[in-house]
Amino acid sequence: MKFGKILALAMTGALAMTACKGTDTKGDAESKKEVGLQLYSVRTLLDSAAAYDGDVPGLLDTLAKMGYTQAEAAYYDSKAGTFYGMEPAKLAQTADSLGIRFMSSHAGRPLNAEELQSGDYTAFKEYWEKAIKDHKALGVEYLVLPWMSVPETLEDLDKQCKALDEVGAMAAKEGIKFGYHNHSHEFKTVQDSVMYDYMIQHTDPQNVLFEMDVYWAMMGHASPVDYFKKYPGRFKLLHIKDRREIGQSGMVGFDAIFDNAETAGMETYFVELEEATNDITEGVKESVDYLVAAPFVKASYSKSK
Repeated sequence: MKFGKILALAMTGALAMTACKGTDTKGDAESKKEVGLQLYSVRTLLDSAAAYDGDVPGLLDTLAKMGYTQAEAAYYDSKAGTFYGMEPAKLAQTADSLGIRFMSSHAGRPLNAEELQSGDYTAFKEYWEKAIKDHKALGVEYLVLPWMSVPETLEDLDKQCKALDEVGAMAAKEGIKFGYHNHSHEFKTVQDSVMYDYMIQHTDPQNVLFEMDVYWAMMGHASPVDYFKKYPGRFKLLHIKDRREIGQSGMVGFDAIFDNAETAGMETYFVELEEATNDITEGVKESVDYLVAAPFVKASYSKSK
């Protein structure tokens, strides 16, 4: 049985319970909220299909029925130019037909040690040129680099920042906004400078946005809201994350985060789960339910609306 059908069966009880509660005008309005999901959250389901040849449409259909309206890709095959084994235009068309739009994607690589030493960025630029072309075919508005190790020196960090600026300028020419996603290690210091602050201060806002992962920021002993106020407008994307499903731990102040979304500059956000208390399907459903019901979460943060 394909995992799209398995997910659908797993959802039957939850959806039936929702139906039993009845619907009203307020509920209908809430259900129209734009809520995105970073597909890394469901990686175990996707990984269960060899070479990503499983029922990706079935998974997207199930997520749409849960209430998700947007997705952020987590797997891009740069050599094949595909996402989850599908051609970008085909995946975009399939998702759109199910009511989900691929708004963003995680992909790419920073400069490697050899490039930092030699100054030869040829392969780096070739990678990004192709990645930008493939992501334009997917129709995303945002392309995000999800990881960079902590450099040993500020000189190397500065080179990385300049390289990010170049990629951002390349992406902008194709109508795509480029950014960087943090974990917790970016809040460590490099020669007495906090890596994350240095990156924000030494990249051009016209070229590089930041996708703040609020949970990992807290794990790095940083306050997301303090960063929003310190660098207003730089955080166009947010990863809404908790220890497990959203709201599970009580340790993340999601109300304060969303109340300061305008200061952050947030244009959209994506739920991301590292793990779930029980089944991951239940976890992603509980997370979207939490945000749909939350009075502090607006229906949309898009600047075009």
